[in-house]
Amino acid sequence: MPSSFTWLDYSERERRQAQHVISLFREQDTRDELGLATIRDTFADLFFPGTSTIQTRARYFLFVPWLYRWLEGKRVSSAQIGARVRWEELAMVETLIKQGEYAGVIGAVARKSLQRTPSSIYWFGLGAWGMRLFGGSQEQYHASLDAFYHRSRAVQRADDGEPIDGVGGGNWHTGLPPAPASFPSELTLPLHRVEAEYLRERIMMTNRDSLLGFLVDRGKPVDKVPFVWEHPQYHEFPEQVRSDLEHARCLSETMHGAALLYNHMLGKIAPGKLAENAEKYREALASWAADMKQRRSAHERWSIDSLWDLLASRHAHIPFNTRAFVSSWVMLVLGSDLEHIADNERAQRLVREREISLKRGRARLVNPRSLELWSGASGSAQLNYRWPGTEIIVNDILTGLTREDDDA
Repeated sequence: MPSSFTWLDYSERERRQAQHVISLFREQDTRDELGLATIRDTFADLFFPGTSTIQTRARYFLFVPWLYRWLEGKRVSSAQIGARVRWEELAMVETLIKQGEYAGVIGAVARKSLQRTPSSIYWFGLGAWGMRLFGGSQEQYHASLDAFYHRSRAVQRADDGEPIDGVGGGNWHTGLPPAPASFPSELTLPLHRVEAEYLRERIMMTNRDSLLGFLVDRGKPVDKVPFVWEHPQYHEFPEQVRSDLEHARCLSETMHGAALLYNHMLGKIAPGKLAENAEKYREALASWAADMKQRRSAHERWSIDSLWDLLASRHAHIPFNTRAFVSSWVMLVLGSDLEHIADNERAQRLVREREISLKRGRARLVNPRSLELWSGASGSAQLNYRWPGTEIIVNDILTGLTREDDDA
C-alpha cells in the first residue's frame, strides 16, 4: 500500500512548513555522480555547522539528549543501551504520529524498518552545537556508560543535583532545558520559546560567525527559498559570509551544467523509455545556459584560484583530479557558446572521463548494466549546500522564539 501524507489541524504556517518537508522527499536525485562531495560538504559545514541533509526538525536536537538523560537516570547498562534507545526511538515515531505530527517525523514511512534513527542523525550536530559533552562516537558513548554510572555515584552533588564545582560532569550540556513532564509519552515537533532560546544560544556560543548564527540571531522566517543566496536578507549577511557565498553560488551554478550534461548523455544512450529523458535534459541545459548568460559578469569576476584557497583554509582535502575537473569545466564554460553545450564534444569528453575516473568499469556511460539502473535523474539537482533542510530548522527556531510558553 503506498504511503500518503495526512493533513490534520495545522495552522497555515505549520501547513506550509509540512509541505516544505514533504518536498524534500520528492527532490531531484542529489547523489554525487561527479565527485564534488568534499567541496559541497566543506561549504555546507562552513555555512550551516552541525546540520545534515537528513535532519528534519529542530526539536530533535532536544529529543535525543532528553532521551539519553532519561535512560541514564534509569541506569540502563552499556550492554542494553543500544537496543533500548532504538526501541524508544521507534516508539517516538508512533507517539508523534498519534499526536498529529507526520511531516518531519523521522521514520514516519519506514516505521520498524527505520535504518537511521534520530540519535545517529543528530549525534554530530549535538556535538557541534555544544550540547553533547561526551567527545566520542555514539558507540563509544554507549560503551562508556557503565563507567560513567560508577563515577557518578562517587560525585558530591548540590541540592539541585548538579556536581559540586563541576566535578564529574555529565555527558550533556548542563543548561539543557528540562524535558516536559510527559516525555516521552507525549511529543510534538514545534519548539517552546525557552527551547528555541536555548538552541539559539547554543548556536551563537559555538558558531556565532557562521551564516547559521546570523539566521537564528537576526533572521526572519522564510518560505521555501530555493537557495540561501536568494534569501531576502542576503544584503544583511556579514561581508565575509557573502564573499564565501558568492564562491559557493558560482560553483553551484557552473557545475550544474556538468550534471545536466551527464544526464543528457545518459538519456541519449539509454534503452526504452529512459531515452525520453535526453530531450528533457537538452531543454534543461538551454535554460541553464540562459541563466548563466544573465550571471556572466559575476562568473567572469569569480576567481577559481581564490576558491581553492578558501577551501584550503577550511582544511578541505580536495583530490587533484577533482580540482583539475572543476577548473577545466569552469574554463570551458567561460570560453564556450553555452547555447550549444549539449553537443559540445569537449564538454562531453570532460564529463565522460570524469565518470570513468571515479567509477572505472561501473560508469554508466560505458557499462550497459549500470545504465539500466539509471532512474532518469542521477545527481541532476543543483548544489544547495543543505539549505532546504536548514531553512526548516531555522524556521522552527525563529517561530519558537515568538511563542508563548504557557503550555511549556
